[in-house]
Amino acid sequence: MNLIAGINVTAGALSAQKTRLDIVAQNIANAQTTRTPAGGPYQRQVVSFETELIRAVGNGTSALQSVRLGAISADRTPGQQVYNPQHPDAGADGLVTMPNVNIAYEMVDLITASRAYEANLSVVKNARQMAKKALDIGKL
Repeated sequence: MNLIAGINVTAGALSAQKTRLDIVAQNIANAQTTRTPAGGPYQRQVVSFETELIRAVGNGTSALQSVRLGAISADRTPGQQVYNPQHPDAGADGLVTMPNVNIAYEMVDLITASRAYEANLSVVKNARQMAKKALDIGKL
């Protein structure tokens, strides 16, 4: 069994989940941003993942699947209209278009991304311990 290949697969998943955590944090930070440099309210960002086939050549040819970042795209769902005529971004009718960020949904996404990251980190730690034990057996 090739433990290094397993760690490489998990490294891709760790990187993808770290990016997901960063994007969720960005969404939460901009939940009240009604004006961006591009104009209009902040648009929630969504991360999508892809599977990646990794070929490892050893005694035979084997293939492993890993996860990688597919794309980061804007969620085009319209934001909520809030009546606040005092707001600098209010229209003539007094309505302000808010970002399409739902804090509760983002917190759930943050927790699931955090747990996925922790699970992948656990795999790396276990693989490292197994490799260390295999080296200890080899010393005998």
